[in-house]
Amino acid sequence: MRAVFGLVLLVGMGLAGFAVYMVNQYMDTQASALERERQRSATAITTVDIYAATRDLTYGDLLTTDDVQIIKYASDYLPEGVFATEEELFPAGLNTPRVVRLPMTVNEPILTSKVTEAGAPQGITALLDQGMRAFPLSEGVTRAFSNDLRVSDLIDLYWVGQAGGQRISRLVKTRLEIISMDPNVVIQVSQGDFADLQVLQSAGSLSLTPVGRDDLEAGDLTIETNINDVLGIVAPVVVEREEVVAPERCFVTQRSGTERVQVEIECAE
Repeated sequence: MRAVFGLVLLVGMGLAGFAVYMVNQYMDTQASALERERQRSATAITTVDIYAATRDLTYGDLLTTDDVQIIKYASDYLPEGVFATEEELFPAGLNTPRVVRLPMTVNEPILTSKVTEAGAPQGITALLDQGMRAFPLSEGVTRAFSNDLRVSDLIDLYWVGQAGGQRISRLVKTRLEIISMDPNVVIQVSQGDFADLQVLQSAGSLSLTPVGRDDLEAGDLTIETNINDVLGIVAPVVVEREEVVAPERCFVTQRSGTERVQVEIECAE
């Protein structure tokens, strides 16, 4: 009887020890899971809902409710000028669209800088910033880069013509923005630039060169060259010779018999 009791006691103690072991294992597993969750939460990216494009949009397109969707965007990297609500995007009602000023691709956030105010007229006037004017470039100016230029690209303009008695090439305008290419390239300029370009275009020829997207420096408007500069021709230096004035000489005529003789005398002051 004592042997049976001892055996039962040993089995009970073994079961109790196993139960304690299992509980400890469970607690360790739960603690590890909680720690992993805390670490995951600490590194999780917080997102917000904003409006983005549902399709590729280009300048002049009307932005309607069919062209927008809500996407998740990391709040720490939120660009300036996003739209978070329908009321912000269409403040005048769902039937009053905005006009696209700059191209956008699918899922790209819609920004205030890329669309006009709600209800703005569709066309070139909707693409201009306040106080600016549209200047169309002739096909001859844009032909070399016609397949490479895009709306929002920046360009420099050079002028070639006669000035100061010789033919020169000069950088006249820098970092001008293309706002339309339908069908001609149209750039956005100030009123003063518009007047300048009218004169330059009539007095010579314009040509453009694209500006790199990462080039933040304005061009040097003092850049000017001519054929002599390009070929390294140095104009000859003309030295003016000082005119030598002969001293004044005075004469009187004297008779010597039948002859008349010129005799030099001192000139009267």
